[in-house]
Amino acid sequence: MTRLFSFLSVISVLFLSACSQEPEPAAPEEMESAAAVPAAPANDNISGRVSSSAGPEAGVWVIAETNDLGTPYAKIVVTNDNGEYLIPDLPEASYELWVRGYGLVDSEHINVTPGSSTDLTAVLAPNARAAAQYYPAGYWYSMLEIPDASEFPGTGPQGNGINPNITHQEDFIRQVGNGGCLACHQLGNAAIREIPAMFSDLTSVDAWQRRIQSGQAGGNMVRGMSGLGMEAFNEMYAGWTERIAQGALPPAPERPQDMERNVVITIWDWADPQAYMHDLVSTDRRDPTLNANGLIYGATELSTDYIPVLDPVNHTIEQIPLSMLDPGAPSVSGSQLAESPYWGTEEPWDSQTNVHNPMMDQDGRVWLTARVRGPENPAWCQEGSEHPSAQVFPLQGSGRHLGVYDPATDEYTPIDTCFSTHHLMFAEDADNTLWTSGGGPAVGWLNTRQFLETGDAAAAQGWTPMILDTNGNGQRDAFTEPGEPMNPQMDARIMNGSFYAVAPAPDGSVWGTMLGYPGAVARLVPGDNPNTDALVEYYELPLDENGNAIEGFSPRGGDVDRNGVMWVALASGQMASFDRSLCTGPLNGPEATGQHCPEGWSFYTEPLPQYQGLDRPGSAEGSYYTWVDQRGALGLGENTPINTGNQSGALLVLDNGEWIRMRVPYPLGFYTKWMDGRIDDPDGGWKGRGIWATFSSRTPFHMETGAGTTSKVYKFQLRPDPLSD
Repeated sequence: MTRLFSFLSVISVLFLSACSQEPEPAAPEEMESAAAVPAAPANDNISGRVSSSAGPEAGVWVIAETNDLGTPYAKIVVTNDNGEYLIPDLPEASYELWVRGYGLVDSEHINVTPGSSTDLTAVLAPNARAAAQYYPAGYWYSMLEIPDASEFPGTGPQGNGINPNITHQEDFIRQVGNGGCLACHQLGNAAIREIPAMFSDLTSVDAWQRRIQSGQAGGNMVRGMSGLGMEAFNEMYAGWTERIAQGALPPAPERPQDMERNVVITIWDWADPQAYMHDLVSTDRRDPTLNANGLIYGATELSTDYIPVLDPVNHTIEQIPLSMLDPGAPSVSGSQLAESPYWGTEEPWDSQTNVHNPMMDQDGRVWLTARVRGPENPAWCQEGSEHPSAQVFPLQGSGRHLGVYDPATDEYTPIDTCFSTHHLMFAEDADNTLWTSGGGPAVGWLNTRQFLETGDAAAAQGWTPMILDTNGNGQRDAFTEPGEPMNPQMDARIMNGSFYAVAPAPDGSVWGTMLGYPGAVARLVPGDNPNTDALVEYYELPLDENGNAIEGFSPRGGDVDRNGVMWVALASGQMASFDRSLCTGPLNGPEATGQHCPEGWSFYTEPLPQYQGLDRPGSAEGSYYTWVDQRGALGLGENTPINTGNQSGALLVLDNGEWIRMRVPYPLGFYTKWMDGRIDDPDGGWKGRGIWATFSSRTPFHMETGAGTTSKVYKFQLRPDPLSD
């Protein structure tokens, strides 16, 4: 392995912050007893009290940061009702310590070491605009004005500028949320709501037209916004940034409340400023005690060709180089369309492997969705092959495949697959079957037991098209193709697409999400021989007779709980659950084609404001993924669903129907696409548990620390009270 240390200069915060609401000092009669604070902090703690000119400051963050370790490190806690704080378990180092909170601007940074008792003076924000600089990005983004429902279907460039293919307002919302730019980076942060100086001589409309051409993602951004309607896109975003530049402010968020004050966040830098992350893995989700206190592994997608590694005990980082079966395959990172305000003419991304998602098996191996060759499939995948899956449903090409890294041997092995891959997850079976998403018209799997025993990737893999049992006889038969009329004697292959998320359930079925509007979840039952037996159940988000969403719409990432309930993140700014046991009608047959079980759905609006002037359920959130804490790694019990909270700058935990916002206040811009729960010590209380995430945006330089910022690893813990040690 090659050791890499990332260096992040600690700079003054770029923006004043807090909220326009009055600060929230506790009334004296409500204050907690001062006896709750230890008389002398432990040698690895820093504790004290935060006060401002208004009195004790409750629900504000205290941040300790150091560059003295193997990689930059920070730990963040929240003050209690009395303004008291305790930062536990700090490695020996010199720290900068300061206060940040809504209603405040950053306090003076002071130098401290663990074992200190340090009172801090908070600084009230001088005005509402200074306070608002710390608001989560979604509060600013909620000021976006969505076109009225009467504007749909769009009438194109000569009409209202909206693409005529967008027939419903809900689909437009999807494409300005987690079905569009939000799928790659946060929207509403200062880097987005302020026009870069490079474009200051342009009109607002022209500036937006030009800025989306910037860098190696410029081509993708232009194509995406053309699908929305370039004229409508430019006008809508130009109006948004103009209103902000003229002084418009979003509504104010509330400070952390109740259990939100018990959150402890630890942060490490990893990788390098040219790289960005998609996901990380810390353990085997089927047994989250595996790899206790062990290394954390990441996936760098289109940016580079290594696995970043964090040692969270020794606070060091490393890199594992990746290889291809075809080393001559070209990079897939793309070329710059136009000069970037951040990178100039430099093209920082360069990747052949395009690693998207890691997952750990029962022995600590790290399995990856990774490219191993060019897109054309070998003959054994195609028509005429004797491969059992190819005989049923041959595949011509695949864009991403699989790989496995074994820490015991320090070896990485590329694995060729006929099906494309995106996400991956292990089933709970004797073969340790690895199910994947993103397979184009098929869902693919790898029998990892067989592959590890034989090394024969072709024999160990399989794939199946997605077939609905539309004739209702309980078995798979000959099927019609998408777009063909339904035949009552046949089954039907659904849309020419595959799972986006993939989530094997304890009962042996495999759930997934289906993108688009209204979107759906699907349940694949493999049967005895998935090549010939696999059938799919398909459940869309409910629509009215005009095709409008009754409530939520358009899932992206999702996960299943131990009871077989599927949880999803919606573009409507909601989390939803689907429980097929609530369905009152048949789950297969000619009527079971998507809209047959509205009663299976439940909706939970994410805790952000709705878009300005929009009168419908939902919010300006739109999380990328829902992950279910099946085994209680956070400490709230099994089957706790958690959204990635990409616009909230937080993990959003749904606990008995109520939200716990685990916000990351520093550096501003937290954005993740996945998380992992690990139990390092089942008997260790809150310290033995935690949720791990990485900064998953393609733009680490959009964080408040700007150019040179690296991706980060975050560990979220929930202690019994704000002063627990």
